[in-house]
Amino acid sequence: MEHFQSQSDLNVLKDSKLDGGEAYRNPKLPVFDRVEDLLNRMTLYEKIGQMTQLDITMINTTGEQKDVALDPVKAREMVLEHHIGSFLNGEAVPARTWFEYMRQLTRIAVEETRLGIPVIYGIDHIHGASYLEGATIFPQSINIGASFNPEHARYTGLVTAIEVADLGHHWIFTPILDLGVQPLWPRLWETYGEDPHLAGTMGAAYVDGLQNCEETAPRKLAATGKHFLGYSDPRSGWDRTPAQLSMQQIHEFHRPSFQKAVDAGLRTIMTNSGEINGVPVVASHDILTKLLRDQMGFEGVVVTDWEDIGKLVNFHYTAENFKKATYDAVMAGVDMSMTPLHLDFNSSLLELVEEGHIPEQRIDESVRRILTLKFELGLFENPYPSGDRFECIGSSDHRRKALEAARESIVLLKNDRNTLPASEPRRIGLFGMSADSKRNLCGGWTLSWQGGREAEYPDDMLTIYSALKAEYPQAEIILHGPEDIPNQKSASDAEMADFVKMLNGMNMLVYAGGEEPYCEFAGNITDLRLPGNQTDELKLLSGSESPLILVLVQGRPRLITDIVDDIDAIIFAGLPGLEGATAIANVISGKVNPSGRMPVSYPMSPNHYLPYNHKRSNLYFVDPQKANQIVQGGAAASPFPFGHGLGYTTFEYSELKLSDRSISRNRHLTARVTLTNTGQVEGMESVLWFTSTRTGRITRPVKELRHFEKISLKPGESATLEFVLSAEMLAYPDENGKLIPASGSCDIMTGNLKESFRIDL
Repeated sequence: MEHFQSQSDLNVLKDSKLDGGEAYRNPKLPVFDRVEDLLNRMTLYEKIGQMTQLDITMINTTGEQKDVALDPVKAREMVLEHHIGSFLNGEAVPARTWFEYMRQLTRIAVEETRLGIPVIYGIDHIHGASYLEGATIFPQSINIGASFNPEHARYTGLVTAIEVADLGHHWIFTPILDLGVQPLWPRLWETYGEDPHLAGTMGAAYVDGLQNCEETAPRKLAATGKHFLGYSDPRSGWDRTPAQLSMQQIHEFHRPSFQKAVDAGLRTIMTNSGEINGVPVVASHDILTKLLRDQMGFEGVVVTDWEDIGKLVNFHYTAENFKKATYDAVMAGVDMSMTPLHLDFNSSLLELVEEGHIPEQRIDESVRRILTLKFELGLFENPYPSGDRFECIGSSDHRRKALEAARESIVLLKNDRNTLPASEPRRIGLFGMSADSKRNLCGGWTLSWQGGREAEYPDDMLTIYSALKAEYPQAEIILHGPEDIPNQKSASDAEMADFVKMLNGMNMLVYAGGEEPYCEFAGNITDLRLPGNQTDELKLLSGSESPLILVLVQGRPRLITDIVDDIDAIIFAGLPGLEGATAIANVISGKVNPSGRMPVSYPMSPNHYLPYNHKRSNLYFVDPQKANQIVQGGAAASPFPFGHGLGYTTFEYSELKLSDRSISRNRHLTARVTLTNTGQVEGMESVLWFTSTRTGRITRPVKELRHFEKISLKPGESATLEFVLSAEMLAYPDENGKLIPASGSCDIMTGNLKESFRIDL
């Protein structure tokens, strides 16, 4: 490969006389002083190398993602000659393999380069250390959102830090702070749900757990908020396709989750790969500098997603060549390019600076942020992986945390005639594509990008089939494959009669359907309905006298409108991770009282969708199924709206009281409600507080989540919960992000109760 050194760089290298007393090596000095000293010693090309992130395939032995084995010759070329400051990727391999790979790579950077700047390694540990063999794999973010318990988000970050900090995995590419507002979007399961407050609270908790883990000291990790921003709301529903969003929408809905994470100390942000209003975000100065830096106060590192600068040329077609694309992205505010398979960024950026198109001061801005990150993570003092805590990886305590998260994330959508819990069934018929699958429970970004192969999952991981056998050791559990279900179009009457007779002999039928793993564009679909074969099988099973339970193992809400009335009980399992099958079995048996709630609104129809916090509009439509009657839609258009979730006990909300009937700039309002477990078993309830502002200069959502907390109560036990509301919380942004004070009448709601107050400013 070419060596893109400038003549000025060569002169600096030739004249450099480092005597070992460099200020940047002194840990007693402030980080700022160390950064400035090091920056002043660097050549232009060394700086550009720090702004470049290359894929593992550029430095491993085979050029394949799964190969976590360093090729020293390739690595030395990239690090010594091109000064590359960051690498990424890999797949699930043993801890000692990662340790050795990172030890060798670190040694080259620290001991063989002129300045000894350590590399920072990035990896997609999306829900636990998912690229580490034997690690603890938590539920995906959509499940964490469904738990409505931020502790599970914090523990996901904390356990990830403990299991990988000693392996040299410094930079974790999560949390996903996008909103799950487009049900077709194939990355919906990577979000915490559709609500900004929920997503922001969970994201901030994850950042706290990962970045402030005392157990890994002195080693620290950096979280990555992604994908900044508006990425999850494409018009088409497909991945990396255009979004049309006003700046007011961005400020009100898409900014808050990122803002909460930034305020929590988020160190890095990854850009949206798509475009907003015709402008690719990676080249948007308005988004990356004016909004993110100037308005939101973010001071950390901005990295692109995979090959996004090149996509300005061959995907968005906003730049004629890579050099122009590099100019657009860097001047927009990008600090580091996930290039990741070539050195075009390095050569282009070098030429742009030497030709005077980009001032070196702009390069210094980005390199200053990158070096600050490396110093703050302690990489200069502790650059090497330590391998001190191999025994912590996948520990029983960590797996227990993952199981608790999975249990609290399971949502019971429907439970007619108290079908569940099923305490002592003697015969269970088990059907569906997810009945005996491990990979389906975990989804994408598990072991590998699109999810590992079935044989790659841990031997001791349970499927729904094996979990039910463990849950009901005395029962006969019969697993039926697709070949065991007769084709209704070709089967004879006798075959159908025999099949129904067999079904009637069961105490319970469980159908585990949903989706197989997918990630990014590989999950693009044209029809949100549950696949036709699953719908046909469920209709056939529903003709039995035996109660039918549907378990939806899926990353987005696949439509079940055509069959929902035919099924006795429905469980939204989402993607509950390695411990998910046990959690599902626990809920079916009643060992666990389900407490999950929907973090997204479940769609009724394939062509009409409203999130719970939609704007007021004409919500009437003609329903041909009701003899062309005009009926009201809106919230009723969701069979299972945001916050819906059943359990095996009942909770009564009573005595909603407000401390005052008005609120002002200097006077807060305290709302109190009494919650009582009126059922027969202990249970957990997520208490959600909503407000509804009736008027505004900009139209207001019908309601907005303001606060939530989860509480466990024994039968007959009561608790009083409080929520303090301020006028600032009710303000909303204009198109410039300036807050408009709310005024007039407002409602506060929790459970089935509502009280009104006024906002007087």
